[in-house]
Amino acid sequence: MPTENNFQHDEMSRKNPGERITVRQVTPTILPESPSGQDVMAALGKQLSQAGVRLIVLLHGSIPGTDAFGVQRLDELGGLKRGYSRGVAGLDALLALMRESSNGIAPLRSGLKPPLVNDDASKRLLDEQIGDAGNFTNSYVELMRQSLSRGLDHPIHCVREFWSCEHHHLGRAMAAVTILGRLRDWCETHRLGQGDRILVQAHGQAGLVLALVSNLLCAATLSSRTRVLDLLSSYALQVDRSDILSAIQRIAPLLSSGTLLNGATLDVVTLGMPVRYGWDPSGLGKLLHIVNHRNLRTDGKTWLSKMELPQITMEMPIAWGGDYVQELAVAGSDAVPATDAAKAANRGLWEIVEPLDGFERWIE
Repeated sequence: MPTENNFQHDEMSRKNPGERITVRQVTPTILPESPSGQDVMAALGKQLSQAGVRLIVLLHGSIPGTDAFGVQRLDELGGLKRGYSRGVAGLDALLALMRESSNGIAPLRSGLKPPLVNDDASKRLLDEQIGDAGNFTNSYVELMRQSLSRGLDHPIHCVREFWSCEHHHLGRAMAAVTILGRLRDWCETHRLGQGDRILVQAHGQAGLVLALVSNLLCAATLSSRTRVLDLLSSYALQVDRSDILSAIQRIAPLLSSGTLLNGATLDVVTLGMPVRYGWDPSGLGKLLHIVNHRNLRTDGKTWLSKMELPQITMEMPIAWGGDYVQELAVAGSDAVPATDAAKAANRGLWEIVEPLDGFERWIE
């Protein structure tokens, strides 16, 4: 995506990305909790420290209980008519495997639904129910902190952030504002500045939150950023979301002056992020996307590799055929906001950040 991207959406292109993509075969490695695994992590921690990394943020949500594929909206609004009319083979079976009621992914215990809360209770619930499947557990974060910081004079801080999992533009935009406020908090708490780096690892749709963050961080003064923040402020006033309103009032002048990170550099790694929002690289250091799919192609076009479509329900929870969320949660597949005010705000953001027919284009 171009510098000063200005919230342009990402494009679904079949063009060869050239040197921007590297294909690796996944091979079994040593377990991180083993002595040899800890040694490897300690060596990595030394490299990260020498590169200036002072803070690692592990950002994630929950696949269970959150309509990750947004099939509710596609069903309600008839968004699949083009796919049906083109006679796409296996579409009915695919949709059954995407719907919450029939995809084999158990709902969250206690019936929790978005917006989910970034608190210890929610994280413990997720750890107990799904372990490390699409999740950064508390035990993993602590193991990472200890092993990466072993032998370092200044430890690398590791934190776990749980976003609300509201899988629509409004939910992601509010999460982006929240994350920007948290980034400012961490810069102040750890006294980060010039030469320091923050590394964010974002799992699945949490990566989309970081894509919006990158556009908001753009150094240039952009009209679209003002429109987005004004839209969010207006919605926050309507529904008494004082947390969002105060966050915007705090970060807006810092974004305009380019001082939100106090001179520190933000690096981002996404793990299985769907193709949706465009990124603005001008406010970031390094950006890496990691995708896990099956290379079933015989024509050498590895960049077009996709997941293998699931055949039975049990394949969905264990991602047997590849990364289903990365492949299917594309533009246009969204959950439906719960209220009229949220729907109106979501529509306003939608017009800024992406086209309305992404899933239908994917089907083609």
